[in-house]
Parts: sequence; structure tokens; C-alpha cells
Amino acid sequence: MRFKNEFNYLCALRGATTSEDNSVESITSAVEELLSELVSRNNLIPDQIISVTFSVTSDLDACFPASIARKKSGWDNIALLDCQQMFVKGDLTKCIRLLAYVSLPNEQTPQNPYLNKAKHLRPDR
Repeated sequence: MRFKNEFNYLCALRGATTSEDNSVESITSAVEELLSELVSRNNLIPDQIISVTFSVTSDLDACFPASIARKKSGWDNIALLDCQQMFVKGDLTKCIRLLAYVSLPNEQTPQNPYLNKAKHLRPDR
């Protein structure tokens, strides 16, 4: 097992953001901001992150979010996956969602980042 003993709580974190447009630059910026918020809000180091699955709406096809995450320092051993979000009429457009499995200390409360227009997906957060 690659986790240290002080991490003993397996947790699924969720998050989402939107991209301004369907370009490599815009998607990269959105993914980097989302990952930065996920890491900072949960005080994560790469060894705590088991896997991250990204889903994108069908209007985003300029690049893969996982390829952006793979470039992060220390993320080379994290399982990363991309998939297309199910289409639902009227759903938020240009949306990038993530589901991350991480190991947290027992006393830590998970924080799920919803950024940009994706804030409307979870107004309770």
C-alpha cells in the first residue's frame, strides 16, 4: 500500500467547473484551477490521491483533462481517466466534473469544489 499510516479514511471527493470555450488553453486553465482547489481545500499531497475520473460535456473535445493532470508534479502514479458526461437536455454546458478517491485523516471533513458556472450545480456547497 502506498499510503502512510496516518491516512486511514478512504473518501470520494467530487467537484466541477466550466470552461470558457472549447480550446486547449481554456480547458487547461479550468482543469488546473479545479485541481488546485481540490488539493488546497483538502490539504492533499499526491500520495493521498488514489484516482481521479474526469467527465466532460460533449461540447468539450479539444483535449483530455487527465492529460493535464498527468503533467502535475507527483501525479505520475495516480490513476486518471476521462469519459464523456451523459447528455441531458438543459444541462450545464462546457462542464468538467471530477470524482477523486483519496485517503484522508479520520478527523478531516471532505471539501468538494464547485467553481465558475458549476457553482449552480450544488448551491448547498
